[in-house]
Amino acid sequence: EEQCQRQRQQLGPAPVSGHSSIAMSTEAIDYVKKPAMDFIKDSWKLMRRCTKPDSTEFTKIAQATSIGFFIMGFIGFFVKLIFIPINNIIVGMS
Repeated sequence: EEQCQRQRQQLGPAPVSGHSSIAMSTEAIDYVKKPAMDFIKDSWKLMRRCTKPDSTEFTKIAQATSIGFFIMGFIGFFVKLIFIPINNIIVGMS
């Protein structure tokens, strides 16, 4: 019992019911709310600054994207083409 009293004295008075949990929950809400509001604000700024591409800019972007897709496709094809015989050799050994 004496030990319990010492622990209570070290901890201090108990919080008034409800007040600390309300303060804690508003802090938690602010912790989540502020970054979300900053993100939304920055997103709106970006959307206002963006413009639609004209036809020449769009065709350049489309060509660059399609060339990238074809290059990646050929790389994947040749990697697969090279590793099929190697895989057959490894599997055939066991």
